[in-house]
Amino acid sequence: MRLKYTILYVKDVSKSLDFYQRAFGFETKMLHESGDYGELDTGSTILSFSSLKLMSELGKSPGQAGRDSPTFEIAFETSDVKTALDRALDAGATLIQDLKEEAWGQTTSYVLDIDNFYIEICSPVKN
Repeated sequence: MRLKYTILYVKDVSKSLDFYQRAFGFETKMLHESGDYGELDTGSTILSFSSLKLMSELGKSPGQAGRDSPTFEIAFETSDVKTALDRALDAGATLIQDLKEEAWGQTTSYVLDIDNFYIEICSPVKN
């Protein structure tokens, strides 16, 4: 078994795909013609988006993320956290935590995406 994909429930799938392209450099893998589902090419695990509208139509009632009530966190690893953080902020991300050198040998920062999901931008852990 392997982790295939993660799906975030968002208001506007197309806008979320566009944000992640601009903020983190991912390419759209697919956007369904309905506009209610899309995927990014992020490597071996797919990051997907489904509209809140579609989830409601399917009888699901997902909670909505908020700055003070996070529901999910995604971590993107990079060797240049500062450059990645600056790019995300330029694309419209909201800063939650600026660069921080952690005691376990990792540089971390946190932003909110346009749907209020927490995104950790971090370096590999130094051994």
